[in-house]
Amino acid sequence: MSPTTSRTDVDSEAMPPVALALSLGMFLMFALLDTSAKYLVTSGLTAFFVVWCRFASQAFVQFVLSRAWVNADVWRIRNFLLHLLRGLALPLTTYLNFKALETLQLAQTVSVLLSAPMVVTALAGPLLGEWAGPRRWMAIMVGFVGVLVVVRPGTAMFDFAILYSIGATFVYALYSILTRKLAGTETQASLVFYPSLVGVLLLGPLAWADAALPTTLFDTALLCVFGVFGMIGHTMFIKASRIASAPKLAPFVYSQLLWMTLLGFIVFGDLPDRWTVVGAAIICASGLYLMYRERVLRLSRITAPVER
Repeated sequence: MSPTTSRTDVDSEAMPPVALALSLGMFLMFALLDTSAKYLVTSGLTAFFVVWCRFASQAFVQFVLSRAWVNADVWRIRNFLLHLLRGLALPLTTYLNFKALETLQLAQTVSVLLSAPMVVTALAGPLLGEWAGPRRWMAIMVGFVGVLVVVRPGTAMFDFAILYSIGATFVYALYSILTRKLAGTETQASLVFYPSLVGVLLLGPLAWADAALPTTLFDTALLCVFGVFGMIGHTMFIKASRIASAPKLAPFVYSQLLWMTLLGFIVFGDLPDRWTVVGAAIICASGLYLMYRERVLRLSRITAPVER
């Protein structure tokens, strides 16, 4: 995801209606992206090929809209190694997620991926020096209990494809940390464009080695444009970030669970079982508490910099 645009905000401000609409629309776009991917990978196309087309379409649109041939900000980077690692992390996250979607319901994959903020909080200590306090660690552990409820290891309901979702969650957490680390020094245009470019160059040989081309006009059209859903989502995210603070936008990430469940039922006739619902609820509650603690700590730093 793109980094948020820096802005000054006060907690007493109401959530602007436009920002609310943009937030809900953003996660609808991301849900449409995953729904399209599941449709394509279950229609006989390989995950590598679908991922490559996702980044190819997004990179092309970004290249044109940013006028990259005359916009130096698109190409300017200061930390090549971290840019490369971040550029590798997003395509790998997408590939693992699309592999999971070959057999799992949309609601199952998104439930596990919603635990990413907890993984970020856990990894931010050793990687960024931002150590979580005991209350946030308790929320992290509760969140992972929710993941176990969704995954149900050791039972007949366990599907090994869920391991792809777990892998995608950890890689996406690394991607988020790298984004935070680079956001202060790199241009926004380069942070948006380079992961798509790396995805196209890295996955090209693997995607075309055993590519099976779509057989219908609809599949072909969807394959060519579905990456634009992600592009629109990122654009809406940037616009929302300019008129509302990150803490106000963060809770709306859980609306993606509703969108994915709805689209899973409409397109595939899937409904999550009760254990997936229970696990997702635990994960959401844990994530919301983490957001609350971040807000409390942010306000308390004025008078008490150390968490109690």
